[in-house]
Parts: sequence; structure tokens; C-alpha cells
Amino acid sequence: MRTCFQPHRSPPSASSPRLPPYYINPSFPVFPHPNPLPSRFPGASSDTMLLKASSHPLPLLSPTSSEASPPPPASLRLALSLPKVQTRGGRVVAASGGHVITGVVFEPFEELKHSELCLVPTAPDQSLARQKYADDSEAAINLQINVEYNASYVYHAMFAYFDRDNVALKGLAKFFKESSEEERGHAQKLMEYQNKRGGKVKLLPIISPLTEFDHPEKGDALHAMELALSIEKLTNEKLLSLHKVAQKCNDAQMADFIETEFLGEQVEAIKKIAEFVAQLRRVGKGHGVWHFDQMLLHEGAAA
Repeated sequence: MRTCFQPHRSPPSASSPRLPPYYINPSFPVFPHPNPLPSRFPGASSDTMLLKASSHPLPLLSPTSSEASPPPPASLRLALSLPKVQTRGGRVVAASGGHVITGVVFEPFEELKHSELCLVPTAPDQSLARQKYADDSEAAINLQINVEYNASYVYHAMFAYFDRDNVALKGLAKFFKESSEEERGHAQKLMEYQNKRGGKVKLLPIISPLTEFDHPEKGDALHAMELALSIEKLTNEKLLSLHKVAQKCNDAQMADFIETEFLGEQVEAIKKIAEFVAQLRRVGKGHGVWHFDQMLLHEGAAA
């Protein structure tokens, strides 16, 4: 069965040249001519598509026919920049590798036969979502959860100290209360990530924090702020260790999670508290501490 198509064109006039026949094979792409037809062939529509004319019509493969189409002529193959092909048993074969071109580049069922992805756990105590999540990574996340909760516990004890009626530094109490809530939020974020990756959250014991923060030489405000700076630096060290575990286990997603959600914020917190320590060292233990406390109390109120 042979099918020949001719493009639609207006009836030729005496002054316009006749358009030669063009054979269009639906199995090959059709490209618009770089030069608009109206300027070359008056009377032809602007959306007419051209293929390089060939002296041999291109037979098509009938849906009911078992005979494959022969390779296109060299002139048409050059015009369309097609690779050299050959036929073998009615199938098109690449000239370079000799592999049969089926049009399929990803065969999931074949790959699942040789992959661990097909092993879906059936036990009720096993995670269905877990993939490439090492036991070392799971344990390291649980340790970091404990670090964040310990930091939150210490900051909450500082809040309780500065909120006493005989201390009455409301700005410092507000700052440490917000810091405690922030560290607890970090722990909850790590717990959510643990569940997302298919791990199990294990809450470890928390050490009881100090309850008194007064210092005979530095005073309570400077002493507590220096302790907070030490906690932030220690937390940062633990986060860097957690990042190393992710790299060791080749867990790119976990490494990206730590970098995006924690490391940048931790550096900002260290810088902020370091500035508070420097300011408190300047003002001493007297009236300047009250002014510093008022600054913390009204911080963010203007915004």
C-alpha cells in the first residue's frame, strides 16, 4: 500500500511557476522551509511544509502489513540529517552499535529484577519508605536530637532564673525563653526528618541543668551569655560531626538537609550571641546591664 500526499496550494496562475510534487512520509519529521513560500512561489500558503523532492516515492508501512519500509534515499537522509540505518528482520537497527532500536530507554520491570528496590518489606515493624538510609545516620540523628533538647533545657533554666522576682531582668528572660523554644523546634525538625527517612526516634536522657547563674566577678548576665555562646559553638560542632556522618554514608540528601536547615542558622546565632557578650563586657555589672536588658526586652517591638 502506497500513500502519496501533496501539500495544499492555490491554483497556479499564468505568471506563477508550478509547484513540483512533494512526497510526505509521516514517519519522518517535517520542517518549515527557511524562506517563506509566498516570496518564492506566489499563491502558495505560508504554512506549507516542504521536504526535499525525491524521484522515488517513499512507501509507508501499512498497519496490516508485515513488510517494513526500506531505508530512505540518500538525498532525503542528507536533507533531514538522519543517521545511516539498516534493516534487519523488519526492524530498524543502528549502524554504530548494531542494537535494535525499540524506542524504550528505561525498562523498570527489567531493572527491578536486578535491584533491591523490588524488595518491599512485609513486616509491620519495618519502614516502607526507608531507602539508602544507613544505621549510622539514624543513630547520629538521634544523638543530635538529644543535643538540641539539652540546649533547650539549659536555656529554659536560664529563662526561669532571670524571670525571678529578685532578679527581674525581663529582657534576658525573654531572650532565653525564645532560645529554648528555638532549640526545641530544631529537635522536632530532626524527629520529623528521622521519620521521613524511615528511621526510629529514640529519645535519650537529658542532663539536669544549672539553676543558679550568678558569678562573683562577671555577674549573672555576662556569665549566662558566655555560657550560651559556648552551647551554640558546641551545638555547631555536633552538627558538623553529623554532616560528616552523612558524607561518610554517601547520603547526599541528608547532607543537604543539614546544610540548608541548620548550619547557616547556627553561624548566625553564634555571631549574634558573640556580640551580646562583647557588649556586656563593656557595660560591666552595674546600670549598663539594665539598659542591655531593656534593649533585649524591646527588640523587635519597633518592627
